[in-house]
Amino acid sequence: MLSSGTRFVRLTGTVLVLGLALVAVSCGKKDETSEKAAESIPPPPAAMAALTDANIAAIVLAANDADIANGNVAKDKTKNKEVRAFAVRMITDHNAVNKQASDLAKQLSLSPEDNDASKGLKASADSTREEIKKLDGAAFDKAYIDNEVAYHTAVIGMLDGTLIPGATNADLKTLLTTTRPAFQAHLEHAQKVQASLSK
Repeated sequence: MLSSGTRFVRLTGTVLVLGLALVAVSCGKKDETSEKAAESIPPPPAAMAALTDANIAAIVLAANDADIANGNVAKDKTKNKEVRAFAVRMITDHNAVNKQASDLAKQLSLSPEDNDASKGLKASADSTREEIKKLDGAAFDKAYIDNEVAYHTAVIGMLDGTLIPGATNADLKTLLTTTRPAFQAHLEHAQKVQASLSK
């Protein structure tokens, strides 16, 4: 049986908006974090229906770059072994996915095209990264992991409701579809760490 890390790399050709991993950092209740994460997710399916494959590609790249940067912050800031392992997994997985996404874009002759969703994602992730850098210890760990849980839940909904149905290229649609189990695996990992932190 494949390890979860190997399974993730094999299942993912692209990963969408994982850069939102830290966009809703909050030291408060999980409900507040979830609400902020939901506010940071790009517009609802109807508003995103006009996204082209090139727009989706830009969202993918922005998301991966942001999540790698967020993982690097978490890896360097945390003193918790489980949180650090999760952050390292995000860095490793998304570096691999960036290569796969770039290869796919070349294969499809697809030039990513920035749009409100990709620009908003980058701006939110950059701003939140600066905020989370101010936290330390348990407050940092809680904010990072609570947001990972809220974020992955929201992204699975966006995959199902908008990005997969919105992709017109068959290869892109297939890769987005095969990405979903990886999001589920990341969500379950984040939930496990979250439960450990709450003990």
